[in-house]
Amino acid sequence: MGIKSALSKPFAAWSMKRLKKSSENAVEMQEYWRNQLIQKAKNTVFGKDHGFANISSYTEFKAAVPVRDYEDLSPYIKRVVKGERDVVWPGIPKYFCKTSGTTSGVKYIPISQESMPEHINAARNALLSFIHEENNADFVNGKMIFLQGSPEMHQLESGIPYGRLSGIVAHHVPGYLQKNRLPSFETNCIEDWEEKVLAVVKETAHQNMTLISGIPAWVQMYYEKLLEYTGKSTVAEVFPNLSLFVYGGVNFEPYRKKFRELVGKDLPSVETYPASEGFIAFQDKQDEDGLLLNVNGGIFFEFIKASTFGEANQERVSLADVELNENYALVMNTNAGLWGYSIGDTVKFTSLTPPRIKVTGRIKHFTSAFGEHVIAEEIEAAMAAATCNSKAVVNEFHLAPQVQPEKGLPYHEWLIEFDHMPEELEAFALSLDEHLRAKNPYYDDLISGNILRTAVVTPLSKGTFHAFMETQGRLGGQNKVQRLSNDRTTAEGLLACASKI
Repeated sequence: MGIKSALSKPFAAWSMKRLKKSSENAVEMQEYWRNQLIQKAKNTVFGKDHGFANISSYTEFKAAVPVRDYEDLSPYIKRVVKGERDVVWPGIPKYFCKTSGTTSGVKYIPISQESMPEHINAARNALLSFIHEENNADFVNGKMIFLQGSPEMHQLESGIPYGRLSGIVAHHVPGYLQKNRLPSFETNCIEDWEEKVLAVVKETAHQNMTLISGIPAWVQMYYEKLLEYTGKSTVAEVFPNLSLFVYGGVNFEPYRKKFRELVGKDLPSVETYPASEGFIAFQDKQDEDGLLLNVNGGIFFEFIKASTFGEANQERVSLADVELNENYALVMNTNAGLWGYSIGDTVKFTSLTPPRIKVTGRIKHFTSAFGEHVIAEEIEAAMAAATCNSKAVVNEFHLAPQVQPEKGLPYHEWLIEFDHMPEELEAFALSLDEHLRAKNPYYDDLISGNILRTAVVTPLSKGTFHAFMETQGRLGGQNKVQRLSNDRTTAEGLLACASKI
């Protein structure tokens, strides 16, 4: 099948009918997957340890399978890594996705023969949704850039191959995309991110690029290097037929103003929510808030109110009992053998029928040094609003508490790398504060009660975040900048890097 058939408008319409049916019956679809997963894994080590053969309801499942993070599940995973069969899922994994956890060090996330196609199908459905919704398949006529990690694979002693998620997925890109796909395998294998971006620029600068996919921070670097290399003013001058941007992993809003400036126009975009553990959601409508939950993708989802997460009385529910606008910790059970697995993300539902979610942050990434419990969603919204009302253009930012200032009351410190500084820095800081106070009543009370002073903005030299990520060994690929923290570890690291630039 060629690309024009595989991503054609008629095929998109047919696929969307199937997608609509499963989404409108999402609760039933999730019950189907819960039962399927339990039946498939009942004779595994994990299944026997947790009495899968005797589970017939969600209540029984919750009683039998506790919520775990990677550390809790690692005794089982270590056995799988060594090559033992039928531990968490029948057989052995097709791959391991090697990732770095914030508390776990290196993590090996299993990807099974059954789960691998679900990653590809969900990504395809995201593109088909755009084609069907916008009646626009122009991007299939040109070349497509996928900025991703190296596709080079390695092998564990057990013989099971491992790599980065984007690299693994690169080996399963459908044949109909291969002829249009850039960069080349050789360029993708370059490990040094800066060297790789320059190589991608040289390889793509004279091509008819119509689609670009990647994490916004690294696509931004690509755009900047491209303009430097070509001497053009905007990306649209280099790629006049560029018609779609596909991204995932972070909120795009703080980048939108900078991208408009670099590209020279507003570019249609499709947001996806892929993870090593499974493809969670994707944007199916351009005019809807939230991403369509992938209810028919080999995953049974559970949700725990973030306000109770980790407590003895934490409330754990299935899709049948979620509520709109409640902040939930996301829990997954997958056809790769993850059970009651907390991936650390928090989400809110923006729609129940069909189920759409938006990512609000990380369970461990918040600022509550003073009891305010500010989350990523709130600071990203504040930043988007503040920049919209000013001439400031922001490259990256991080928020941290300043608990013991040299003088005066404690405060929130915004460390910001500007591309264009605001005309009045104090006014910009006040705007950030006003928008955050509107989002978070606890923070508003702290300011109103003179427990905290208003926020302070600390401008950082251009290149600071890049330099900091380099010191952490986290340049490129799926790596993302942590937006906020409950301590000053990241803040002090950024300030140290800024002092050397």
